[in-house]
Amino acid sequence: MDILIVDDETVIREGIQRTLQNRFPEHNIHLAANAEQAIALLRSHRIQIVLTDILMPGMTGLEFMNMSRTRHPHVKWVVISAYSEFSYAQEAVRLGAKDYLLKPIGKEVLGDMIGKLSEEIARETELIEDAELLKANRKYLQEAVFQRFAQGLDTGRIDMGPFMEQHPYFHLIMVKMESDKPVFLENYIIENVLQELIERYGKGFVTVHDNKSLLGLVTLPSGASVNQLVDELRSHLVKYLKVPFQIMNTELIEQFQAVPAEVQRMRQASTTQVYEHHASGSDRSIEVALQYMRTHYQADLSLEKVASIVYLNPVYFSQLFKQKTGQGFKEYVTHLRLEQAKQLLLNPKLKLADVAERIGYQDMRHFSQVFRKKYGVTPSDYRQEHTQMV
Repeated sequence: MDILIVDDETVIREGIQRTLQNRFPEHNIHLAANAEQAIALLRSHRIQIVLTDILMPGMTGLEFMNMSRTRHPHVKWVVISAYSEFSYAQEAVRLGAKDYLLKPIGKEVLGDMIGKLSEEIARETELIEDAELLKANRKYLQEAVFQRFAQGLDTGRIDMGPFMEQHPYFHLIMVKMESDKPVFLENYIIENVLQELIERYGKGFVTVHDNKSLLGLVTLPSGASVNQLVDELRSHLVKYLKVPFQIMNTELIEQFQAVPAEVQRMRQASTTQVYEHHASGSDRSIEVALQYMRTHYQADLSLEKVASIVYLNPVYFSQLFKQKTGQGFKEYVTHLRLEQAKQLLLNPKLKLADVAERIGYQDMRHFSQVFRKKYGVTPSDYRQEHTQMV
């Protein structure tokens, strides 16, 4: 049997590992320091029991458990924590935890609990293992074939008939992320949230479209609206995702052969659709960008350069910048430089060419044109007028 221990404290997870190995040497023990590592192990091994800490960086143990229940329904969950608030215990039980243990965990208590769960798993395995394995293999094959079909790739001799019989009409839902960093954890979150909503609203499945996009197919009961599902999906993703994302969906599709064209249409639509984002993260990104711009206004302040400083795609950064500041990026840079120029012009010892150069304009004539367009007077007239007033 495979047991997974998830805890960001090395001493805790290795201590639990030693206790279990001493009492159950026949079991395989896997260790993870966070939810992302745990997700990888859940996918690569047939884990039967997960012991997870509640408070961990990135994603809490309860969030991890909630996200994983649909994808791994056979797993037995045990929540461990140093926090004894009853609300944690209530939530853990509501999510289906088999037990809730407080640190430090007694060796006898831990051993007895794993022993009971092992017996329970052994009884269940005899009854459902073969059926579950067959069902899982069929499901993964279905998703793999649909993934190729949706991308317009050859599916070989595989008959698409069973797809059409199960889903004579359906909607497609695409979630696309924007990030320069790997989005393995985010992919997992979207996959599990969307799958759970699909099963609650109707029937269907989710497949990975590419490394930053997932595609869901859902058949809803007659008269049901896909918009309600999409709205609920959006509210969950805003809460859980730390990267910008888009959600696109189709109208009702009744011809299965239309799937590749509809997927291509959504991909094209994504190039002009505004990204949604995690509020606190986006506020911080713009705050950092503005701080950088105020201290480097005389240097290269291209959109691409500043977007790279905060690790955002230039298109998304431009949208986000205008949303947060009320000004376009270029408009803001011009205003920032010219306000600084007004201060420098009050120093009569500085030549106009020096003022232009200090605020990032190498061309004196261009600086004068921009200044006059903004304030209605030339830099020379502004200097003369304001130095006389001083």
